[in-house]
Amino acid sequence: MKNIHFLLITILLGLGGCASLEEDPQSFISPSQFYKTSGDAVAAVNSIYYHLNQNDIPGQPIYNPLYYTGLDFMSDDLSPGPGATNPDARSLGALTHSASLIRGIESWQQHFSAINIANVAIERIPGITMDEKLKNRLLGEAKFLRALYYFNLVRQFGGVPLLLTDQTQVPIDELQVERSSESEVYAQIIKDLKESANSFKNGSATEVGRATEGAAKSLLAKVYLTKRDWANAVTTAEEVINGSYGYTLLNDYSQVFLPAYKNSSEHIFSVQFNSAANITQTLTNRAILTGIPGLKGSYADQVPYYTKGTDKYFSIYKLYTAKDKRRNVSFVTKFKSPTNGKWYSKLYDAKVPTDSIPFFNKYWDPNYASTGKSEANANIIRFAEVLLIHSEAENELNGPTEKAYTSLNKIRKRAGLDNLTPGLTKDQFREAVYLDRRLELVGEYQRVFDLIRQIGGEVTSVGPEGKGTLLKNLKAAGKTNVSAKHYLFPIPQFEIERNKKLTQNPGWE
Repeated sequence: MKNIHFLLITILLGLGGCASLEEDPQSFISPSQFYKTSGDAVAAVNSIYYHLNQNDIPGQPIYNPLYYTGLDFMSDDLSPGPGATNPDARSLGALTHSASLIRGIESWQQHFSAINIANVAIERIPGITMDEKLKNRLLGEAKFLRALYYFNLVRQFGGVPLLLTDQTQVPIDELQVERSSESEVYAQIIKDLKESANSFKNGSATEVGRATEGAAKSLLAKVYLTKRDWANAVTTAEEVINGSYGYTLLNDYSQVFLPAYKNSSEHIFSVQFNSAANITQTLTNRAILTGIPGLKGSYADQVPYYTKGTDKYFSIYKLYTAKDKRRNVSFVTKFKSPTNGKWYSKLYDAKVPTDSIPFFNKYWDPNYASTGKSEANANIIRFAEVLLIHSEAENELNGPTEKAYTSLNKIRKRAGLDNLTPGLTKDQFREAVYLDRRLELVGEYQRVFDLIRQIGGEVTSVGPEGKGTLLKNLKAAGKTNVSAKHYLFPIPQFEIERNKKLTQNPGWE
């Protein structure tokens, strides 16, 4: 963990008091010179958001597209496409990666860098003489973000060093830190989120992209679901659903992802992308077929195809029914060239002329199609997921009650599907929730974590309660290299060599 001492310096508190979340910090101001005014406090918290979509160390930012290629490639929904030449990305898709994986190192370092910035803010903002309402709000945002970063880490790596103080002020020879247990990390995440929610009692910021009370409670419900704490997941989700936050489902599923509708009533917390601030997400071109005049496409991402029955090209695309409105938003089977007006597509097999390859489409921005970039936000949590959390947890706690059906059917109604009617068993309802969750949230950094959490698969020595569906589902999708060790990422070997107190995860030694 020695590297934490250095990761902070390039970004730590060089914002000079500007309130914009798009600010790109460049200079360094020492903590002794900073934390004097309310502007300093705002700038400090702004810098915690920075790692969500940008980075101050080599590599990809977390949500642009590190988590997309670093997690979703391991799932049964997405794989490296023909245009993916990076060996790290291809190893993730084949589940042949190792503890030297660059994506793993990047994820570890990006998250811990952001956590330390949050630690500094939480430690020093209380000492600033400023408006107490603003102070509480900023501390609430900092604790929300620290919880989010630790939630990502504990799900990806298991127990990690739990660092809650400013590591830049610790001598390098004291930065040898043991891993805390998963339980200890989760306890801190829950504590941070509860305190964060309470910090917003006097109101949240009006600026889009910032954490709020509703965001803290929504993420807390997801944490409880991940821990399979069904009772608290239900209670917390209901506080969001029945609260005065104004969250609703957008009427049209396509609007959830179009830049023109971002930060609407369904978007509880999103990573912000804005071309005016030169912050655009770069996932669009990765899914576009190459060689289309006027479109920038690399076809570096694709759905994995596997055999089901007589179909050799089965994928998540074929799990959608024809009436499901989500299918033709999440995927397209052809592209129109803005240059010549012609349509371009690709067949799985020339012998089957009606069976076209689907291309991922959620981050498509019609205003930037020629550049391959997009202003579409990355959804961390939206109201649709809160409804799914509620439905799943209620079923696990009390069986398929009226409340469980009501939350799930809201999702299905928007998708154009018929309501599920009472009469399903608990197991049948669970599978229905799992399917709708998969189809609703495809490509939103969820699938691998869901396969680890969900019930109904193998019993292993790792994973929550030793159960999950990762092996079962990935083997069915043809990813036969999967094994129990893949319930966790390996601790980066680079970090183990720097911090001799770190231990490796089972199976990665």
